[in-house]
Amino acid sequence: MSKTLVQPIGQKRLTNVAVVRLKKHGLRFEIACYKNKVLSWRSRVEKDLDEVLQSHTVYSNVSKGVLAKTKDLVAAFGTDDQTNICLEILEKGELQIAGKERESQFSSQFRDIATIVMQKTINPETQRPYTISMIERLMHEIHFSVDPHSSSKKQALEVIRELQKNFPIKRSPMRLRITVPGQNFHSLSEKLDEWSATVVSKDESGSQLSIICEMEPGIFRECDALVRNSQGRLEILAVSVHAEGDTQVDHYDDEDIASHLPKESADSAPSNLPQKSIDSVLQLSEKMQKQTISSGNGDAEGEVKQHKCSTCNLFVGDSKQYRDHFKSEWHKHNLKRKTRQLPPLTAEECLADMEMSDSTSDLQDYSF
Repeated sequence: MSKTLVQPIGQKRLTNVAVVRLKKHGLRFEIACYKNKVLSWRSRVEKDLDEVLQSHTVYSNVSKGVLAKTKDLVAAFGTDDQTNICLEILEKGELQIAGKERESQFSSQFRDIATIVMQKTINPETQRPYTISMIERLMHEIHFSVDPHSSSKKQALEVIRELQKNFPIKRSPMRLRITVPGQNFHSLSEKLDEWSATVVSKDESGSQLSIICEMEPGIFRECDALVRNSQGRLEILAVSVHAEGDTQVDHYDDEDIASHLPKESADSAPSNLPQKSIDSVLQLSEKMQKQTISSGNGDAEGEVKQHKCSTCNLFVGDSKQYRDHFKSEWHKHNLKRKTRQLPPLTAEECLADMEMSDSTSDLQDYSF
């Protein structure tokens, strides 16, 4: 009787790793990598192969520790060099990730796409960009799903084209400075009219004519080719142009704000937001405007000390109004945006964003 004591091993080796899998010639090959290193290698951030691979070994099943057979490696890759095969699997293989990690990646990319759409589009009525929450809501409305194998910018341009079919949204124009010789100005002017470009200013210096204009980004390449053929120079002043200055709260009411939203959200907006919150924001904004007008007139009775709210980027009147402002929904909403490193909203933008907050919260568990 053998005296050797065989004890079972209950530990599964190579389980807490990132597995990259490649199927070739009907066979499955896997390599064991360190977590969060595969994407760094593919984006050329990580260049040390030893920092990516747990071992220079090719497996047929990493979780069970089954090594790939040499004859299978030669049949599939034409060589039995483990390092070269690992490099090929690392470049062409599919990264196996858990469900929560995949959902987190999709959610992050969805947010990136929405941010790009927000930066590149405006509302044609107000000439101002939509908020990020509005863009995300519209993306859910058209049932957009993230493609992990495509870049965020490419998908953002596809989203813009789809949104333009159903919602009031358009690409924000580019601002360009075009300098051409005087004899070529006539042909350039005809093209600008054909492209519906907006001429901001003209400046003539000697034989050169300089024009600052705004046009659709889709026409940029054609314009660049025309300027080159005209022996001119093209300079990009702004990639995305938005309207400047604050809008007045008096020009908006509940119906105006609802008219800028999709029909479903506009119908449900009054029930989602308490009337008390709307009234408080409007009343406070009206006080700010009255105080600004009175201080601008230079009343002889005495100047009111101005307090600036850095969160909302505005000047508030006396101490009582300053305290009321800090208690308002407007300030609280901008405070939340500040923690997320987002720019402050004006009063009417705050109302629109607050009206959509309840609808957006229902979509947090959206399944990609």
